[in-house]
Amino acid sequence: MKPAESQENADAFALDTTDLRILGVLQQDASLSNQDLAAAAHTSPATCLRRVKRLVDAGVIERRVAILSPDRLGAGLSAIAEVTLDRQGAEHLQAFELRALAETAVQQCYRVSPGPDFVLLLQVADMSAWAALVDRLFTQDANVRNVKSFFCVKRAKFETKLPLPAPRQ
Repeated sequence: MKPAESQENADAFALDTTDLRILGVLQQDASLSNQDLAAAAHTSPATCLRRVKRLVDAGVIERRVAILSPDRLGAGLSAIAEVTLDRQGAEHLQAFELRALAETAVQQCYRVSPGPDFVLLLQVADMSAWAALVDRLFTQDANVRNVKSFFCVKRAKFETKLPLPAPRQ
């Protein structure tokens, strides 16, 4: 293993040039038909279909979704919250995580270290929806010691594409 290579990278799925072309195109537009995807990835439709199925089965492609506009759907208030718990035992961390995952306003939930225990990315309609969420998720939980919230005033970048690795030899 190369020194800079982590164990996770050592366990990564082997991708060749064709796989990477397919993934690159899908990250741009997952709504393409197999015919159009194959043409854009410079491969045959049969090969493309087989490769996509293999990538899905291997968990490389987790899911295909549409990215919606929060503003157009009336969910224009974005916030980032750092959450610190009073007790950090495994059962306490898991209990808060499960509560956070049950909230539709929680778009992303990360356990982090050092610093706060969780960082949440949240999307709500307005300040009144924010206040209701704060009450449900934070105030009613006696184990939540501190919440530090940041409200987004401008989204300078939002990207879902992952950088793709070089093909394995």
